[in-house]
Amino acid sequence: MTEKRINAQNITKTFGNTTAVKNLSLQVRAGEIYGLVGPDGAGKTTTMRLLCGAMLPDSGEVHVGGYSMRTQPDQAREQIGYLSQRFSLYEELTVLENIRFFAEVRGIPRESWHSRSMEILEFVGLAQFADRRAGFLSGGMKQKLGLASALVHRPSVLLLDEPTGGVDPVTRQDFWQLIIRLVTEEGISVLVSTPYMDEAVRSTYVGFMKDGQLIVQDTPKALRKTLENRILELRGEPLTAFRNLATADEDVEGVQAFGDRLHLRVRDGGAHRVEKNLKKAASSQGLSIDSTVVVNPQLEDVFIALLEG
Repeated sequence: MTEKRINAQNITKTFGNTTAVKNLSLQVRAGEIYGLVGPDGAGKTTTMRLLCGAMLPDSGEVHVGGYSMRTQPDQAREQIGYLSQRFSLYEELTVLENIRFFAEVRGIPRESWHSRSMEILEFVGLAQFADRRAGFLSGGMKQKLGLASALVHRPSVLLLDEPTGGVDPVTRQDFWQLIIRLVTEEGISVLVSTPYMDEAVRSTYVGFMKDGQLIVQDTPKALRKTLENRILELRGEPLTAFRNLATADEDVEGVQAFGDRLHLRVRDGGAHRVEKNLKKAASSQGLSIDSTVVVNPQLEDVFIALLEG
């Protein structure tokens, strides 16, 4: 079986009377992407800090690359490249000087830091900007510089804490293409926290956190299957009126707007009844439904159901 690059077992961390992470276990193997999602305050960033060794758990164990973060912290941290939510670069230094700083901090010999730095800048698409001061980079380019800094020492594990927050969709796409290349071409293991479901769906496994606990973890396909045949998509105007009608139906567990349509989460086996009841109720109020159809659930549907549950 492929080695477990990250192996966290029953980790718990409290701050005063607040339990930020409670009895959490997860594993990430070589060549896998693990997406960690959940609302603000769920415990994602604390989990990241426990996994990278920035703090130790009150109980439980973390192993990275086979090394214990508690008893072999130096060896464990050598395996990790970490990009935090707020990557701190030196804006007065050039791109290359920033990379050199992180290379030397990681102990890369003077005779080899330049070739490795240029190699990784080429990989992330910043080689032509090596002499540009970091303060003049765009937000997306700064994130790529952060990624390059995390990769300069050739880690086997990459921890990314909401790495694409605040950047445009095109930059997010470019960033994720780099991550996928790292996984497929170099076998790096990636654990990424993200608020974006279109990013989470790219993961090998997805874990959903709520109130410090890992509520569920599985493949995106398996998670979506939990709501199979239970998402009824409705189109019609005005949406507010149809939301009210759907909410009043006892077979409807939840209603969410997706652009110009509604997703109704219905009880198992209740889609046909809901569709029939809605058409009857709409007709009685002089409303006309454009369409209703059972659709494949999205990850948003799954996680909204978990939040409401």
